[in-house]
Amino acid sequence: MDERIIEIMKSVFNTDAIDTATDQHNCDKWDSLHHLNLIVELEDAFDMEFEPEEIAEMKSFKTVKKAIESKQ
Repeated sequence: MDERIIEIMKSVFNTDAIDTATDQHNCDKWDSLHHLNLIVELEDAFDMEFEPEEIAEMKSFKTVKKAIESKQ
């Protein structure tokens, strides 16, 4: 799952500088528009929908992974 999330993040943020430590503070391209694009791509890839509260918490690779795991 980690690699799949990382590949989606690389695609959305258009950078190879993504790893498990990536978050909104160390990724310059992680703005509100890219955040929404990330959510859409994750929902499509993992066939799930996130609630607004979950989306607001998804501010790093770790919180994204946690949100996906909680729905599986």
